[in-house]
Amino acid sequence: MLSPIIEKALNEQIRVEAQSSQIYLSMASWAEVLGFEGVAQFMYAHSDEERMHMLKLVKFVNERGGHAKVSALDAPPVEFGAFKEMFQELFNHEVHVSACINDLIDICLQEKDYATHNFLQWYVSEQIEEEALARNILDKIKLIGDDKGGFYLFDNDIKQLITAVPPVQQ
Repeated sequence: MLSPIIEKALNEQIRVEAQSSQIYLSMASWAEVLGFEGVAQFMYAHSDEERMHMLKLVKFVNERGGHAKVSALDAPPVEFGAFKEMFQELFNHEVHVSACINDLIDICLQEKDYATHNFLQWYVSEQIEEEALARNILDKIKLIGDDKGGFYLFDNDIKQLITAVPPVQQ
């Protein structure tokens, strides 16, 4: 059984993951409208991955005797300026998600909920990967500078970073 404190914290993380999916979906749409097919595909896949993270939490909460709640989300931005700004926002958001996961881990330890703590270790590892990926993309964009040919190649190359989203499981 989940304590009310853990259940509330997990439901907040469900909202964070859902918000992440919405933000990345908005980024995908923006890139697609600008004709950057590779960036759009990458962001659509990233949005799907965040939704999978949310669903994994939903299933965990419900299976542990809690009630996963779907809450309202803030409308994501629809314009991102330039790709460097968009990917900087992606990186900043991943850092925020990591902080939320760390706060959740802290609550689990305070509540002595070691089962949830163990479950959340997957998210800790995932966030290390997410931040590293975003940082790597930003480094590539900095190397490109204002070279339009470089952005064309980047748009094609980013498709290689797309991984299939596995089915939801625990």
